[in-house]
Order: sequence, then C-alpha cells, then structure tokens
Amino acid sequence: MLRRSITTSRSRVTGRVAARGGSPLRGHGGLALHGLIALLVLGAVMAPASVAAQDATAPPIVEDDQAAEPVVVDDASAVDDPSATVDADQDTALFPSDWSPPRTVYIPETGHAIDGWFLDLWREAGGANAYGYPITPEIWLDNGHVVQYYSYARFEYWPEGDTNGNYVKVAPIGEEIRPPMLPRGIGGKLDRRDMELARAAQAWLPLPESKLQDDSETWRYVPETGHSIYDGFKTFWEVSGEQWYLGFPVTEEYILDGISYQIFERGALTWQPGADIAMIPLGRMLAQRYGLDTTPLGQGDLPAYSESLFVPPAPQTIPDRVEAVGADPDGERWLEIDLGDQSMKAWQGDTVILETLVSTGKDDFETPTGSYFVNSKVKEQDMEGVLGGEYYDVPKVPDVMYFTDRGHAIHGAYWHDNFGNRMSHGCINLPLDVADFIYEWASVGIRVEIHD
Repeated sequence: MLRRSITTSRSRVTGRVAARGGSPLRGHGGLALHGLIALLVLGAVMAPASVAAQDATAPPIVEDDQAAEPVVVDDASAVDDPSATVDADQDTALFPSDWSPPRTVYIPETGHAIDGWFLDLWREAGGANAYGYPITPEIWLDNGHVVQYYSYARFEYWPEGDTNGNYVKVAPIGEEIRPPMLPRGIGGKLDRRDMELARAAQAWLPLPESKLQDDSETWRYVPETGHSIYDGFKTFWEVSGEQWYLGFPVTEEYILDGISYQIFERGALTWQPGADIAMIPLGRMLAQRYGLDTTPLGQGDLPAYSESLFVPPAPQTIPDRVEAVGADPDGERWLEIDLGDQSMKAWQGDTVILETLVSTGKDDFETPTGSYFVNSKVKEQDMEGVLGGEYYDVPKVPDVMYFTDRGHAIHGAYWHDNFGNRMSHGCINLPLDVADFIYEWASVGIRVEIHD
C-alpha cells in the first residue's frame, strides 16, 4: 500500500485573539472601508510585471504522482508539526483499494477551486479560518510560477524551488504595501491627518536603539526585522503561530483615524476600540489593486469542499452474530463472488450479511466461474508449488476453504491489501478479518457461486 504524507513546517493555526486583552476569537473580523483606503495611501502598490493573463482552465499545479513530495512552507529549518499530516491513502484491508481524497475542490462561497499542493497547504493551515477562501483561479506567471489569491494571503508554487528548497509558499504580501519613501523625520507644521500619515510611514523604519526595552508580557522586540509588537497584537501573533503564520512584523503599530494597524510579512492586523482584533483582507485588497479578475467560475464536476471528502470510507463491520443484521437463522448460507467487481457477498437466506472486496486470479491464472461447493477446510496451511511456470511459496496461509479439486480455495491474504484488484494464482484472497469470520461462519458443503 502506498502511503503518502503531506506535511507543513508550520503549526496549525488554531485560534485568534479578540480585543486588546487577548481572549480567543474564531474567524476574522471585518475592516472599515476608510481603513483600507488609509492603508493604500501609505503603500505604492504596483502590479508585478510578470503577472500573466489568468487561465481559468489551467491544469493542476502538480499531478497526483508528484504529490508524494513533502510540502514545505516558508522556513526549511522549521520543526514539522506531527498533527499537520494528511495521509492521502489511508485505506485498510476493507477500504476500496482505489479510494483517495480529491486533489481539487470547489469553494461555493467564492466560486473558485483549490488544487493540489495549494489544497494541502490551505487545509493543513486551518482552511478559511487561516487564509480565507480563494478569490482568483490559479494564475500562471511568465517565470513559470503559479499563484492564487485568498482573502488574507497569496499562495505561490515555485517549480524550481526557492533558495531553501521550498516549492509552495505563503507570499510576503505585507512587503508589497511598503511606501516608496520612508521619512526619517517629520518637519514643518502639519495638521492632524498629515501628521498621522507621516508617522504611519515612519512605522516602517526599524525601531531605534533608544526605544528598546526589556521584553515583557505586553511588549516584545523582534530582532529579525527590528520591530516591536505589544499588547493585543502581540498576543494575537503569538497565539496564531508567530512567524509561521503572519511572519515577522515589518512595521511598528501605528494609528490612522483612531484605528490601530500593524503590518507583518504575510498579513496585517487592525483594531479599534470596542471591536476585536481583525485580519485585514490583504489578499483581496492586492487582487483589486492589481486589477485581477475575481469573477466566480462554474463548479463543473468538481466536488464542493467539505472535510468529509478527506475521511476514508469506514471499514465494513463484520457481525458477531448473523441475527444482528436480521438474517433468517434457518436460511441457506452461500457465497457469491463477482469477478468483474472483485467483490464477495455472504448470503444467509435473502439477506447479505457481509460484502467485501476480494482479489481473484490475475491474467493467465483466472479464477474459474460456475457453481461449486466447499469440499474441505484447513485453518492454516503452507502453500508451495509451480503454476504456469511461476513458483510460489507462501507459509501459514490462514482460513483456507477449498472449492475445487484443482487447488482453488478461498483464504485470507496477509501479503497484500490490494483488494479489489486481481492478484492471485486462481484462489480468492480475502482480508484477514473477513477470512476469519467466513471460515467460522461457513461449513464444508457451503455453495459458492462465481460469475463475471
């Protein structure tokens, strides 16, 4: 069985912080329009020259056979979070062998799809609670990179990898609203509004040494970018994963029109009295600034996103007593094997008490069709011989029930779990727990019907 694990190098974002005191907040709050306008006044945001026309029918970022490679986010030195692991093929003996979670899903809330590694990253980070919903399709750039905008972020795929060997990244969109000029001083007589704008621009400058202080519960210096963070913004940043989520702060906190702001490498926060701390929808703001088309697209045959899509089918329950499923205790017990579906049904009277996937004979070793009867049973047996020029030696085969005089049998198989596919030299392979149940339930003489 192929087991593929997709891991991220950042802890799952599990909560937010409300108000300045730091109580938990689920989801994201809004931002007043004048706050967005004020933010745009500070940043001379220019569309990247490499942005190409959008392609709503662009192929997936990676094909399924590439998905076994690890998804690394932002910092190659980060410690993997064991809880942030998705097993893309969690089938057990009784799961359909071809089951796998979808690699592309449709988001009805915004009318866009999430695909491949972007889907892995989005889900592992916490989905809409972390980055919002996608607001554009995948956009292919002239340099071969692929990007997609979300309400609060932009995901990027670099096929060549970055300098740290990362392929999928959350872009540093906070840097894209950096003002073109940063005043070192404020001179002249300014009115209140101009003074606030000047101080907001100065907030991008690293904190001078004269203003450094010891870290405390309410104030913290971040040497990586030379900025400080305090009070509710500090609590939000720490609770949500610090640099692994928002990145490091790239401004000091500043105030415009009574509203507090602070910009980080991959996002921005805002707060005003009487409201919760909220994420600024920076991804949506930049998509609008760059003139990107956010028109919803049709769903087509894509599944609508739900976490239930990623839960493998429940294994079939093997009843301890046939009465538990309403079977006639006096009904005939017989087995039906469907070679086309690679499945088996155990009947008691008119009731199917168990249905499971099986593995029958592969090409040149086909399991015979027709009506048969179990002629002998062996609880465990070593099997060795030559069939069609192929030698086999399988010790301790469990729960063997022969139904022809040529060696064809129904038995358990511990050497594979590829049930639903033809694998054997003519026998009917069962999952181990199914074989154990059938061996005890069926007696010598039970009828076996095999058909295509």
